[in-house]
Parts: sequence; structure tokens; C-alpha cells
Amino acid sequence: MTTINKGENKFYVGDNIKEPLAEITFVQIGDSKIVIDHTYVSDELRGQGIAGKLVEQVVLFAREKNRKITPLCPYAKNKIENTPEFRDVLGA
Repeated sequence: MTTINKGENKFYVGDNIKEPLAEITFVQIGDSKIVIDHTYVSDELRGQGIAGKLVEQVVLFAREKNRKITPLCPYAKNKIENTPEFRDVLGA
């Protein structure tokens, strides 16, 4: 089981927040929007569904904060648009 940690404007995997094994970063705009700008998974963790779990963490965070997500990162955009249970947080 991989532990996902919360940092400031990111969720990440690994012990070092500055050099994570995987991460998803976002910017919070005002009180209503989160913009996902980057997703990264190291070679050693690829193929384990980690990126999808990171997107899910941002979706849960957005719901908790009552915010919509604008995914600029192509992976996050694809994942949210193609996961019906995530679409409720998709913003413009």
C-alpha cells in the first residue's frame, strides 16, 4: 500500500517532499477553483495506478473544500473526464 502525503498545494508519495517518487501539484484560485498543473510518477512506481490515486486525492480535497477543478495537466484532465464519479468537480 502506497501512502499519499499532503503538502502545500500538492499530494505526493515518498519521504522527501522536495524529491517525491510521485506527485500531483495544483494552484488554488480564490475560494472556488483548483487548477491541477502537473502530475509525475517515477519509473519505479509507474504502472501501479499511483497517478490515478493522486488525482483522486485532489478530487476528494476539492469536494471537501467545495471547489471545482480545472485540469491543465493532460493526464489529470483525461482521468477526471473519463471517470464518471469524478466529473462532479470538473470546472471550466
